[in-house]
Amino acid sequence: MTTTPEPQPSDEAARRFVEDFALVFTNAGLQRMPARVFSAVLATQKGSLTAAEIAESLQVSPAAVSGAVRYLIHVGLMSKAREPGERVDHYRILDDAWYESVGRKDAIYRQLAESIERGMTALGPETPAGKRLQETHDFFLYIAKELPLLIERWRADRLEA
Repeated sequence: MTTTPEPQPSDEAARRFVEDFALVFTNAGLQRMPARVFSAVLATQKGSLTAAEIAESLQVSPAAVSGAVRYLIHVGLMSKAREPGERVDHYRILDDAWYESVGRKDAIYRQLAESIERGMTALGPETPAGKRLQETHDFFLYIAKELPLLIERWRADRLEA
């Protein structure tokens, strides 16, 4: 089944945005193909794309799209659904993807702090390395404590808007 690409306000400007945003997302740590797929779906006017539409718009193989959407679904940035009467999956960005993804990072920061604490013990808390680790430890614990509060403020602000 061949799909017709959806019209964009400016196809060239939309493609440029997708690639620019994907590059920024890649620089932030996301793998290149998931970043491109996420950007393509984010920029779609209709809010979802099939794997074939993603592959066509990014000019990549369906296999590359498959791996990328699997990863994005796994990390909670994308969902998969079927339209009634269709036999093809549609991929969309979750409405709360950004803040839910960021909001789940507090546990990671706590784990980093625990690991650094073990490093401080191993290297000696009064050594230059131990003092650097202490600063990092304290920062990670601060972030872990503040992230849930920040997300709650975001939710409250969104409800008021």
